[in-house]
Amino acid sequence: MMPPYQIAKLLPAAGRPAVAILLGTYNGAPFLAEQLNSFAAQTYSDWKLWVSDDGSSDGTLNLLHEYQKAWGEDRLAVLAGPRRGFVANFMSLARNTDIKAAAYAFSDQDDIWETDKLERAMAWLEGVPTNVPALYMTRTRLIDDEGKDVGFAPLFTAKEPTFRNAMVQNIGGGNTMTYNEAAGRLLKDAPDVPVVSHDWWAYILVTGFGGRAFYDIYPSVRYRQHGGNIVGSNAGFFARLWRAALVFGGRFKHWSALNTTAVAQVRDRLTPANRRIFDDFCAAREGWLPQRLWALRRSGVHRQGFIDNIGLYVAALFHRL
Repeated sequence: MMPPYQIAKLLPAAGRPAVAILLGTYNGAPFLAEQLNSFAAQTYSDWKLWVSDDGSSDGTLNLLHEYQKAWGEDRLAVLAGPRRGFVANFMSLARNTDIKAAAYAFSDQDDIWETDKLERAMAWLEGVPTNVPALYMTRTRLIDDEGKDVGFAPLFTAKEPTFRNAMVQNIGGGNTMTYNEAAGRLLKDAPDVPVVSHDWWAYILVTGFGGRAFYDIYPSVRYRQHGGNIVGSNAGFFARLWRAALVFGGRFKHWSALNTTAVAQVRDRLTPANRRIFDDFCAAREGWLPQRLWALRRSGVHRQGFIDNIGLYVAALFHRL
């Protein structure tokens, strides 16, 4: 196990907004030290790490306590997770009212952050008025178990990040996301309802409530691909086949049901334009075939990519939207 990165040089800079890093862990000991050290190497040094451990039975907690001893409790707090899966674990951090910061950054336990990840995120967020919910996300560089490069995640630049996209696709992995305090209030104030994933829910809420989302093509995270991934990369031909299997196997319909049920709880807080989009999308999931196809077209809901958009209409055709 590598020792804790020396943190003495990481004194918070006066006047810089503080970032709360939200890390969910579960039996992540093999790769966790590399991720923790990448936090310590950040050029943006005003951060505090909040970890929710979801009942690890390996050396994860021992490792976290070793880093906590080296860094201090003002740098690293360890909380007990809800033990209801990774989504509930991350949502317990996002909804925790005791965690207060100017910005929040989700993190997985087995990746490696580029040293300027927070710097770039905060540079964009600081250009958004503080009362406007804002979400920054990026592309990722893919690595294997040994940390060797194996490629990049796909680029999502065909369409701007909007609510129309968010209803059917999450283009930013949570491991890349940083959001401002206004977006943090949305996540904390929204009803505690089942969602597909914490990061997809953040994308939906921020865009649905009239906030701003930005997708940076710069890969800010080295995203580790291995057998233990809960959610892996969606790059490549076989990933497209997997997505098609989800549509025709019913998984996509289940995800849509979760998303629409969750958004229905906050429908009245959507912008007027986004309420119309949401209502049309709900209509595209019900009724007889011509109504479904027309409602989907009217909604303008879309994915990033021509083939994936054809898949949406195929899903509507077979009542699997």
